[in-house]
Amino acid sequence: MTTNETRSRTFGGQRLVLVLYALLVGVGTVAGVLVAVFVDELSRPELFAVIPLPATPAGFAVYGGVTMAVVLGLPLALVVVVSRRVEDPHAVDDD
Repeated sequence: MTTNETRSRTFGGQRLVLVLYALLVGVGTVAGVLVAVFVDELSRPELFAVIPLPATPAGFAVYGGVTMAVVLGLPLALVVVVSRRVEDPHAVDDD
């Protein structure tokens, strides 16, 4: 088996993080729907305190999903940027 075949069969770091990110955004979306369905007399959510959304399950789904995507996505993007710019002093050269 070649190295590329081994990599395609493993569930490695980047793919795992992206799948977990997508699952958590989905959980936030479902949580928004459940809140709208089971809690009475909710006020309209405002996305980023600027964009008013309707007080419907769809509005709360958008609010939950987008909020979770931003709250998790910004630090994740920061980690990616920093990890690409900072060299590992303990890295081993393949030469």
